[in-house]
Amino acid sequence: MKKIKMNIGQPYPLGASVQETGINFSMVNSSDKECGIIFYRKGVEQKERILFDQRHRIGNIYCILVEGISACDCEYNFFIGDNVFVDPYAKKIVGNEKWRLGEFARPLLRGGFDRGIFDWEETAPLHIPYSESIMYCLNIRSFTRHPSSKVKKKGTFEGLMEKIPYLKELGVNSIELMPVYEYEECEWDDTDVNIKTQIEYQVKHIDEKLPLDEETPRAKRLNCWGYKEAFYFAPKASYSAGGNPCEEFRRMVRELHRNGMEVIMQFYFPDHVKQGYILEIIKYWVLEYQVDGVHLKGSRLPMTLIATEPLLADTKIMCEDFYLHEIYPKEMVPAKKVLGYYRDEYMYDMRRYLKGDQDMLKSFCYHMRNTNPKCGVINYITNYYGFTLKDLVSYERKHNEENGENNTDGTNYNFSWNCGVEGPSRKKTIKQLRDKQIKNALSMLFTAQGTPLLFAGDEFGNSQNGNNNCYCQDNETGWVDWRELSRNQELYTYVRDLIAFRKRHSILHLQENLTTLDKYGYGYPDLSYHGEEAWKMQMEYYSRHIGIMYCGRNDEGEADYIFMACNMHWNSHRFALPSIANHKWRSELSTAVNSVVFDEDKNMEYIDIAPRSITILTGKKLTEAELQQKAAMQIQTKNVTDLSEKPADAGGKNRRSRKR
Repeated sequence: MKKIKMNIGQPYPLGASVQETGINFSMVNSSDKECGIIFYRKGVEQKERILFDQRHRIGNIYCILVEGISACDCEYNFFIGDNVFVDPYAKKIVGNEKWRLGEFARPLLRGGFDRGIFDWEETAPLHIPYSESIMYCLNIRSFTRHPSSKVKKKGTFEGLMEKIPYLKELGVNSIELMPVYEYEECEWDDTDVNIKTQIEYQVKHIDEKLPLDEETPRAKRLNCWGYKEAFYFAPKASYSAGGNPCEEFRRMVRELHRNGMEVIMQFYFPDHVKQGYILEIIKYWVLEYQVDGVHLKGSRLPMTLIATEPLLADTKIMCEDFYLHEIYPKEMVPAKKVLGYYRDEYMYDMRRYLKGDQDMLKSFCYHMRNTNPKCGVINYITNYYGFTLKDLVSYERKHNEENGENNTDGTNYNFSWNCGVEGPSRKKTIKQLRDKQIKNALSMLFTAQGTPLLFAGDEFGNSQNGNNNCYCQDNETGWVDWRELSRNQELYTYVRDLIAFRKRHSILHLQENLTTLDKYGYGYPDLSYHGEEAWKMQMEYYSRHIGIMYCGRNDEGEADYIFMACNMHWNSHRFALPSIANHKWRSELSTAVNSVVFDEDKNMEYIDIAPRSITILTGKKLTEAELQQKAAMQIQTKNVTDLSEKPADAGGKNRRSRKR
């Protein structure tokens, strides 16, 4: 065994960093207890301890450069007094490589080393603007864990890579990952058995291969999501198919970038996590793993510190709120939007409009046009918390009994409607109404101005059986059931066409605000609202139907007209369509059979909108023959009008003659 040699180390970076002459270890100890490192050499039962002394201390940081050890054949932990703990800056975690099901004793975790050597093959972060982003939120394990996913490496980073062709065909270009950093999926009851006792039991019975007994510390619950304190610098080992999570995560990012898809990482930080530590974590993932953005969750986040960090000037940063007046003082507008509001207002308001609640039309119109000059706005109608889209139209109450918390967990504010029957139904009318409501919701999502976010499986009707908090369901309830893709192929095709439609029409995803003025010089405002009569809004509290017209400019520099007829009322309504010069309206996408009709007597186009349905129309340029026909009809109409007026005029002249 090579002899260990110790030298004075460097205080930063904290944790363990591999250098040419050895490994630099740096840890914080603000107490007066002795501290140091425990080495676990692979294949050797004996552990080695290195004790720090005052020579290794700078402020409250102890640092040492250790020579004579190899990062390839050892792991480590730190200790302060009797407390042995995993390095919070560890770049790799050893001991949690297999996804645990709560039937084992608590694992003895150790810090490992990431070589950090990787060929990115000329790929790089994509920097897709919020206005061009189509986001897709998923959990690495549940996305491909179901047998129907038909991937080889189920529930892993490799499994997601196998689904890249599917995601590319769907049209999404930004993948938001629920926590993929290392966390313990087993929830341990530390009030019954302290951590030290659990580790001692682990060493005795697992490492020495002694049988488990009734005193084995067992997990009380499984956590499949990871919104808890974690080892934030290390990719989750059990999400790795090949045993090297660091390299596998980099390969996943590289392949997603190669296929035009960003990687957005979610992070959850409890209140006690230090703010400087949070910033270091984000910078590390941006530098070492080339992630495109982060979605930060927690109530004590240093958002101004993060938003003003120069290193993150090109990185998307999303959270519930920012102090924009601190980040962009006075009237300052950023040259590039990297901040993004990630809030629930859109979700709840649009759900209420979808199910036909009273006095929601104004909120609907607001969310359809809402943007912010200083940051992006993320829109979603479902997310990992709450119902899936299929369950949103199938359940009015949460059904979380299987979670083991007496159905007290999960939100009670779902704003859902079951369309008449709670849960699955074989009734044709119920199924048709639910399918239509799903399409209605998706039509709103992908035509609103903000950045749309789709939750995994909603595009083909994945269900969680009414469970709106599947954090502990590592089973078919929590997994995405890919059999629904073949069963609901028509829905999937509709979503794919919606995404493609949004991309083709820039007026639906502008970087700047809509003005309601004739912005492009075609004689029509870029945004206008219409009731049953064209150009006349009906915004009464009881109104549930409206027409929204857009006038933009297409890639050829020509006018681009869109009319969206929305009716969330239980009765049908007729809309008189605005006349557009040298164009006629045609149906592009519709959640029900709603066709455009032409009234020759009034020389006007109408559309009859069925109850609870949406139709999207586009203006098609008239051909030369159609223009001539239209002109002839106008002349004919004028002649008929003139003839009908002549007797009155003639009579008037005769009366005047007689009078003279």
